[in-house]
Amino acid sequence: MAQLLEMKNISKEFPGVKALSDVSFLLDAGEVHVLIGENGAGKSTLMKILSGNYHQDSGEILIDGEPVAFKSPIDAIRKGVVMIYQELTPEKHLTVAENIFLGKQPVKAGMVDYKSMHSQARGMLDRFGLQHISTKALMNTLSVAETQMIEIVKAASFDARILIMDEPTSALSDHEIDKLFEIVKMLRDQGVGIIYISHKMDEIWRVGDRITVLRDGRYIDTRPLSEVDIDEVIRMMVGRDLSAQFPKEEVEIGGEIMRVEGLDSAEGKFHDISFTLRKGEILGIAGLMGAGRSEVVETIFGIRRKAGGRIFVNGKEVAIKKPRQAMNAGMALVSEDRKGIGLNLKASVKSNITLCYLRELSKGGFMNRKAEVQKTDEEIRALSIKTPDRDQIVSFLSGGNQQKVVVGKWLMTDPEIIILDEPTRGIDVGAKAEIHQIITNMVKEGKGVIMVSSELPEVIGMCDRVLVMHEGELTGEIDRASMTQELIMKYATGEGDQT
Repeated sequence: MAQLLEMKNISKEFPGVKALSDVSFLLDAGEVHVLIGENGAGKSTLMKILSGNYHQDSGEILIDGEPVAFKSPIDAIRKGVVMIYQELTPEKHLTVAENIFLGKQPVKAGMVDYKSMHSQARGMLDRFGLQHISTKALMNTLSVAETQMIEIVKAASFDARILIMDEPTSALSDHEIDKLFEIVKMLRDQGVGIIYISHKMDEIWRVGDRITVLRDGRYIDTRPLSEVDIDEVIRMMVGRDLSAQFPKEEVEIGGEIMRVEGLDSAEGKFHDISFTLRKGEILGIAGLMGAGRSEVVETIFGIRRKAGGRIFVNGKEVAIKKPRQAMNAGMALVSEDRKGIGLNLKASVKSNITLCYLRELSKGGFMNRKAEVQKTDEEIRALSIKTPDRDQIVSFLSGGNQQKVVVGKWLMTDPEIIILDEPTRGIDVGAKAEIHQIITNMVKEGKGVIMVSSELPEVIGMCDRVLVMHEGELTGEIDRASMTQELIMKYATGEGDQT
């Protein structure tokens, strides 16, 4: 394969932070090159330099052996470098065709040639096997997976030679991931060089040819994926062995702490959900995207309305119509959307951690600032939150440390029941192990944990039981001894026996 891209000795410094130090990276045409590292390793900074969002302090970029200097993303696109970001930003109120050709619409007699635009868009969608998507559909009517596919088609419309994909599967189901990988491999076979960033260790070997590891802003190694295994990659990423990714300990499981009977969604998202949770237990909820998992826990917590059903805590029925009532009943919910719901990204670590505890910290309308500082510092130490100080703005923390802040916010309320919705989504393998240890510590204290997760190794590695949902119904309940990925997927696809 011909070498397409070389990034040589790239360094970049922000005020007080050395983001990249003498990092090099190579990409061949027709290659999927995986770029991996913990949050804060420098992956995003390196790719933002390549895509024209940042400019390096030193080092150079060569495409086809010729030096290039990008002053903006438009410069990079003109050279065939296109980045698809993890946070998708389509123009939601425009059509699919308008999004694909945004800024480069075909023109006829001084006017946008909509007939030609839709015809060209149709041809591109068909080429990528997306015949089911109408070019006239508004983007806000598409699923996350379909939006992701349109972003890829849009990148291809720029005649991308280098395609950067940042966590492209973070919100996709297994079936949708399969479809995405088909498209990635098709682009690779057409000679496109693809830089693939992911935290999902299980998918890297399915799609990648080579892997480059960064750690703490430095280059560690580049290896063919056929020559390394997951343990070796983890060692390169974190600089140490992570044998206990899932630190499951034998914890004595006590009596029933919560019971849900016949819970129905007012929105029709799920029907007749019943289960129990015991002290010291980690109860998983698995299923494919759209199965209704998040909707169930959000209804239990009072974020969504229920049409029927009963909820009992410590044997006593509780009426929950809003989150404050759930909190009063001893519950906490760590949402899957930490940036949109879980955190105030513009506020400090201290302000976020104490947000749910303000009533207890105030007296007579005045805040006890000394207690606020003390409680914040206790949580920072207990959860090993890596932050310069308690006043650091949360948006500057890594994804894993942001997630710890969300968890700390809720632990400060001392809940008996902790609901975790995708607790390790979008964080690196080292931070995942730390979150798993925090969850283990919760149940060792006798708390009951409900964990919604799309990652089956996580479910199997951490849970004592798992409930499996399919299209809004509970289709299976599996104990720890019987848990396998195959059995969970059987229930998740509706193929298992009804519970």
